[in-house]
Amino acid sequence: MEPHQAIADLTIGSRVSGFYILQDVQLRLTSGGKPFLSATLNDRTASVGAKFWDYSGPLTEKDAGRIVRVSGSVGEYRGTPQVTLDQIRLAADAERVDLASLVPAAPIDADDVFRNVVSLVDSIQDEDYRRLCREMLARHKQAFLSIPAAKSVHHGFLNGLLMHTANMLALADFVAGLYPDVVDRSLLLAGTLLHDFGKEQEFALSPLGLAVDYSRKGQLLGHLVMCAEEVGELARALDVPEEKAVLLQHLILSHHGQPEFGAAVRPACAEAELLSYIDMLDSRAEICRETLAQTPAGAFSNRIFALENRRVLNHSAD
Repeated sequence: MEPHQAIADLTIGSRVSGFYILQDVQLRLTSGGKPFLSATLNDRTASVGAKFWDYSGPLTEKDAGRIVRVSGSVGEYRGTPQVTLDQIRLAADAERVDLASLVPAAPIDADDVFRNVVSLVDSIQDEDYRRLCREMLARHKQAFLSIPAAKSVHHGFLNGLLMHTANMLALADFVAGLYPDVVDRSLLLAGTLLHDFGKEQEFALSPLGLAVDYSRKGQLLGHLVMCAEEVGELARALDVPEEKAVLLQHLILSHHGQPEFGAAVRPACAEAELLSYIDMLDSRAEICRETLAQTPAGAFSNRIFALENRRVLNHSAD
């Protein structure tokens, strides 16, 4: 098995050759009408844009999420590294591929983190919310432990949803203790746990477990609506009072804060307002973590679309 060239270690002007995960695949035409392939190559360390000029197949959008063998040269486009490919093909079944070097996973001990999540759920004082959360965890445990929390923006790796939710639960528990006269802790923790459970249906996952696209239902309904619907159905089956169920559904439907960010409704209670900020805080902290890991000490990052195209300084050398 040949040594893997980590994407995070690629340098401008170098050659790259080896196995990577193919993402964001598009077949396009240049202004002159010539075909080319535009894609992203991923491994567990980072991702990099790639172009293959005068390419019309056989790889297509349907191959997103699969492992490919590539060769090419590392250049730069608008201040960002980009690989110009001269070879690309799907990995053969008989080839030895080091999956551990390719599949990005959360930097956590999943079993320990899940135990912490269960402990916080067990600490929910309201019996109705606690029963509902336990049942949802039992239904979705396998996906909750493994799937990403996003396609690419933040926590877009295996165990990402678990990491994101566990971080948010810790924040929610702290906020509830800081503002006990404002926050119903049981409601806030329940909404925090369940807010992204609909992503199990929203994503189309590759054989490696990564989110490569959105499902038909995901595009037509979205994870907020699908999760709120399931919570409403389960609440009726468990005889949870309608008022409690509606409040919990409201937290789920409003946790993106604003309609332009995907919220079905704007937050209309203290717990919903705080949940939207807790979600934003953890997602932006993770965006910074992933960005700084690819940014040299003392340098500014490339512009980050999810942070309003701002650049982030890696001041660790200052």
